[in-house]
Amino acid sequence: MPPAAKPPTPNPKSFLVTWEELHRNAKALAWRLADMPSFTGVIAVTRGGLVPTAVVARELNIRLIETACVSAYDDKKLKNPTIIKPPVAGDGKGWLVVDDLVDSGETIKRLRALLPNAHFAAIYAKPAGKPMVDTFITEVSQDTWIYLPWDMEPQPIMPISGASGL
Repeated sequence: MPPAAKPPTPNPKSFLVTWEELHRNAKALAWRLADMPSFTGVIAVTRGGLVPTAVVARELNIRLIETACVSAYDDKKLKNPTIIKPPVAGDGKGWLVVDDLVDSGETIKRLRALLPNAHFAAIYAKPAGKPMVDTFITEVSQDTWIYLPWDMEPQPIMPISGASGL
C-alpha cells in the first residue's frame, strides 16, 4: 500500500473554522442583528454565505431568503468579483445581506451598488473589507486564509512514529 499523500501544510496564517465554530459565530451575528428593526428578508451571498444565512434566518425567524450569486475566488486567488445572479430585492431597503467573510470588500462593494439600502453583515472581516460591512463578528488579519468547514474533511494521518496504524 503506498504511503498516504501528505496534504499541503497550512501556512502560519491559516485559520481553520469548525462547523461548531461557524454555527456559534453565525448565532452571535444573529444576536447582534436581533435588536435592529425587522428585516424583510435575507440575501445569502453564494456560496460562503449560504450556511451562515440559514442560521441567521432561523434565529431571527426570517423565512424569505434570496441569493446573490457571486464568483470572487479562483483557486484561492481573489479575482474581480462577477455577479452571476443578482438578488431580487429592489434597492435593498429592509433586506439583510449575509456573507461568510469580507476580504478585500470588492464583492460587497458590487452588491452595495445594487442594494444601497441593505444592511450588510459577515461573520469574518479582514481590514481591507471591514469598512464595507455594517456588522461583523470576528476580525482576522488581511494575510490570513480562512478554511471554512466545507473546505476541509477529516483524513487519516501517519502517527508521529511513522508506523502505519491503519
